[in-house]
Amino acid sequence: MGVSSNNSEEPITEINLTPLVDVSLVLVIIFMAVAPFALQAGIKVLQSKASAQVGKVSMSESVQVKLSKEGKLTLNGAELARENYPAAVAKALEKSADKFVIVKADTENRVGQVVGLLDEARQAGALKMALMKN
Repeated sequence: MGVSSNNSEEPITEINLTPLVDVSLVLVIIFMAVAPFALQAGIKVLQSKASAQVGKVSMSESVQVKLSKEGKLTLNGAELARENYPAAVAKALEKSADKFVIVKADTENRVGQVVGLLDEARQAGALKMALMKN
């Protein structure tokens, strides 16, 4: 730290930029380290339009999963235990031409339950997924 040889009673009028530069560089390093974690992988959810399009797969050709507000799970109309869901959806997707899964859920269902069903369907081989409200 430099001390001027002038009168020591004079106020210091110079701005010391060293602490400002140090803090700025530390903040830049922190942001550079945290930035990759801000981009997290997730499930893409696209909002569909009400119009029907020619050439799309009908609902009967897709895999339909229904989750009631009581927690009962059905796959293509057949009731199913939750622990059997991954194997059953994988077997149903083998028969499906376009690997399309439609999940129907009540508004009272928890988001975690529905996302879990979508995630397990994706892991079982679903290429396309849709969410519908009962």
